[in-house]
Amino acid sequence: MSIDLNFDQQLTTIERHILDEQASHPDASGTLTGILHQIALAGKLIAKHTTRAGLADIIGRAGSTNVQGEDVQKLDVYAHRSIFRLMDHTGYLAVMGSEEEEDLIPIPEKFPVGKYVLLFDPLDGSSNIDFNVSIGTIFTVFKRVTPLGRPGTLEDMLQPASEIVAAGYLVYGSSTMMVYSTGRGVNGFTLDPSIGEFLLSHKNIRLPERPKYYSVNHGNYHYWSPGVQKYTDWLQSHEPPISMRYIGSMVADVHRTLLGGGVFYYPADTKNPNGKLRMLYEVAPMSFLVEQAGGYASTGTGAIRDVKPANLHQRLPAFMGNRELVEQVEQFLAEE
Repeated sequence: MSIDLNFDQQLTTIERHILDEQASHPDASGTLTGILHQIALAGKLIAKHTTRAGLADIIGRAGSTNVQGEDVQKLDVYAHRSIFRLMDHTGYLAVMGSEEEEDLIPIPEKFPVGKYVLLFDPLDGSSNIDFNVSIGTIFTVFKRVTPLGRPGTLEDMLQPASEIVAAGYLVYGSSTMMVYSTGRGVNGFTLDPSIGEFLLSHKNIRLPERPKYYSVNHGNYHYWSPGVQKYTDWLQSHEPPISMRYIGSMVADVHRTLLGGGVFYYPADTKNPNGKLRMLYEVAPMSFLVEQAGGYASTGTGAIRDVKPANLHQRLPAFMGNRELVEQVEQFLAEE
């Protein structure tokens, strides 16, 4: 009797998928594989707490503000510490950066430094924690540009999205998913809590050709430029119709855009003339994923992937989704 070993893709764990990707690169050292494994582990730890947020003393403010001037939530602190402690000793990284920290985060002197750089938003949408709304973790990996064997520098971190080696997010909602890309398409993995494993559930994610949704905070309409207002009016009259959906957690809104098609945008406005979203921690990694899924990401005047950041917490206008929808806003803004 022969045994069929071609199991259904649902039995492909994220560990197996990452190793298979590594095997397709004969010169791979396994370092990037290790980084992705640790991020998946961090996601499991964070998910364990987000699903108990109403039962444990984990919701609410931590009593401080971050570099953005925002109230830090208790889960922000837990997520930040979890990622740092899982990564600091591995020897994979030269330096880290977090949305919660004003400056770069050096690797402790007692641990070796590596050839990669990790930037992360520990808990995107954390202001929604108290309301049981989907939140997430976003991460970006660059290869350092300074010489090996010494601590990483700001130069290693201030790289454009075109230089991303890997990026992804974890979304904590009705289920926990990890979605990531190493530049060869986008794949999604859903956490099966009964076995504690991420299983391949969304293989080779591509933006649907027919967009379903546009996602934007309409409450800011009167603060937008005329071009963005015209663009939004155009979307509302689009044929076939495109429905408006907005959650307020970037991870959740972009996740829906990837799976359902459409456009997510957070433009510059009179309150935030340089945009509100952080380039390195939110815009760059999400734009990378959207383009890997067949879409396009723009500042409204040009491709996000070509923008070189000037500082760790630079903000940037962002439009990302189906190419024809994003190119349309570039036309409206060019007419201004």
